[in-house]
Amino acid sequence: MQSDQLEALRAVVDDGTFEAAARSLHITPSAVSQRIKALEVSVGAVLVTRTKPVAPTESGAVLLRLARQIQTLTDGAVHELRATDGVARVSLAVNSDSLATWVLPALAPLAGSVILDIHRDDQDYTADLLRGGTVTAAVTSVDSAVRGCSSTALGSMLYRPCATKGFVDRFFADGITPAALSHAHVIAFDEKDSLQDRYLSLHGVGAYTPPRHLVPSSTEYARAVGLGFGWGMVPDQQRDDLDVVELDDTVIDVALFWQQWSLASPALDAVAHAVIGAARTMLARVSASERADRDRTR
Repeated sequence: MQSDQLEALRAVVDDGTFEAAARSLHITPSAVSQRIKALEVSVGAVLVTRTKPVAPTESGAVLLRLARQIQTLTDGAVHELRATDGVARVSLAVNSDSLATWVLPALAPLAGSVILDIHRDDQDYTADLLRGGTVTAAVTSVDSAVRGCSSTALGSMLYRPCATKGFVDRFFADGITPAALSHAHVIAFDEKDSLQDRYLSLHGVGAYTPPRHLVPSSTEYARAVGLGFGWGMVPDQQRDDLDVVELDDTVIDVALFWQQWSLASPALDAVAHAVIGAARTMLARVSASERADRDRTR
């Protein structure tokens, strides 16, 4: 494997097409294709799908991860050589609620020295981006370390079922009953968002039974709850800004972890230090025994 071949693989996946990769690498599309083909011959496997956008195969994901690790190390070396003039790049995946509340303020002091490529996904899926080589680090609900990565507990985001008082008076005049929950409009972030379904299951209501709004933005999601579109699980970091009431005393805690590649990179280490430090002050500390006790009481 040659470095220019790995660079071509990374560029094709990042830019989506061979033509776009050629522009970013300042070579011809034919040269990009030749480098990818040579790499495929050397490893004896197809590495990318010839679709739009281009996507890595299972074998391609392995080499894509290697290509990104090399890029991270190279950026770190350039940063050290150029001292304050160098700018390193770090790609990371973050769940939307963390991104909208505590992660961006934590990373703000690094804005002048680190270029951030942030990918948003549900906390249950951000580890997949790390595993596939798309990012070098992730805030995730997956505690077991992805192969080649380290895992650090961050704390928990606490979610409570909330709605406006007018919405509660309309749909829950007789209390939080299975019948009422089956008809009351619920707000979900997207199809991956299972927090509301977890709450419904605690009351014996099946997933997707009530009418459901989808609002795929953390800030607008909280605003939709505050405007009375429906009830939803709102994190504590956003609840105090809304004129809402809690349906009951249920608390669902989502434990978060910081996972990153196990390699020496000053920029990646700086990002990790900022995120872990902010989590210690912004996230709840919920022990495993407390979580188990809470589950038993439900």
